[in-house]
Amino acid sequence: MIRFGRSSRALAAGLAALAGFVDASGYIASGGYFLSFMSGNSTRLGLALVDAPAAARLAAGLIAAFVAGVTLGTLAGQRLGLRRRAGVLILLALVLAGAALAAGAGQLRLALLLTALAMGAENTVFEAGGDTVISLTYMTGNLVKVGQRLALALGGGAPLGWLPYLLLWSAMLGGAVAGAWAAPHWGLAVLWLASGAALLLALAAWTIATD
Repeated sequence: MIRFGRSSRALAAGLAALAGFVDASGYIASGGYFLSFMSGNSTRLGLALVDAPAAARLAAGLIAAFVAGVTLGTLAGQRLGLRRRAGVLILLALVLAGAALAAGAGQLRLALLLTALAMGAENTVFEAGGDTVISLTYMTGNLVKVGQRLALALGGGAPLGWLPYLLLWSAMLGGAVAGAWAAPHWGLAVLWLASGAALLLALAAWTIATD
């Protein structure tokens, strides 16, 4: 995170906010499942395997869709070269629009699976050598970085090295608050907003040098 320029950091914060918005909206609409936080779904899967097979199937399906999205985003990015970020974000916007259409048609499970797929693809926006270099949909690693950079600062290192990671977490939290407010009013129709936001982020990514 700290090796990127300000524009890329701002893009990452926007994507973290989008992930928080989608996750909170999906959590409410699905009755307690996550669309970008697969650690939570993994725990739910483990619990459901004991005595709730239907819940286990949904949790497992969301995890599989997320992994498929990572695969799809990685493959797309490999073919897009210098404009890979914008291209992956356009893909993200299209899949989210498909999820919104499915929700509008009453296909809740399909909408949830497509959204999880989109969130998997989002994680490939900042990728190098096949590895994700900025965590966008899971914040545990970023909070660990906050603690590590605070320790370095206390030992005489960069005094604000922890701040970019804290800002990324704060962006996701802000997005989750917005999703928690919007979902009770509009349900999964909020995915249209998420799709539009992804398109705006794609436009921003198109203008940002790969810094």
